[in-house]
Amino acid sequence: MPLHLSPDYKLNLITDPAYVRIFDTMLRDCEQSPRATMTSSEKITVDRLLSRLGVDIIEAGFPASSPDDLEAVHSIAMEVGNKPAEDGHLPVICGLARCNKKGIDAAWEAVRHARRPRVHTFIATSEIHMQHKLRKTREEVVRIARQMVGYARRLGCEDIEFSPEDVVRSPSF
Repeated sequence: MPLHLSPDYKLNLITDPAYVRIFDTMLRDCEQSPRATMTSSEKITVDRLLSRLGVDIIEAGFPASSPDDLEAVHSIAMEVGNKPAEDGHLPVICGLARCNKKGIDAAWEAVRHARRPRVHTFIATSEIHMQHKLRKTREEVVRIARQMVGYARRLGCEDIEFSPEDVVRSPSF
């Protein structure tokens, strides 16, 4: 039995104002912790459970980080992103990507065969990161973000999420 009864998924629209859409990043985040990695089989098992719980969006990984992660996200997209839970719930399967063609290509390749694929792309927007990590101006970062979201759209991805990295220290754009 799901934790909640989710309304039919509509891109960029929640029809019930009392509904809270659940976006789970556990699989991607846990890979950043030492000794917390999972096999592809374990990830699929966890994602099936998340789907049974009614999680709306599962960020399955960071496909550009390694061939293994790309394959794991692809497997999740095929196994969990195309087979509804017993109650009919089918989550969005999301791949994370830096705001560059290589990352977006890998994320799209990994998730594109899910019935509800999403690419989640990000770029640093705090002054310290723009200056020292990216060596880019604010205008360049905005231009890159727009170009890469457009690039993902041209690949065929309709569900694209953008996040500013280190937003708490970012100036208002």
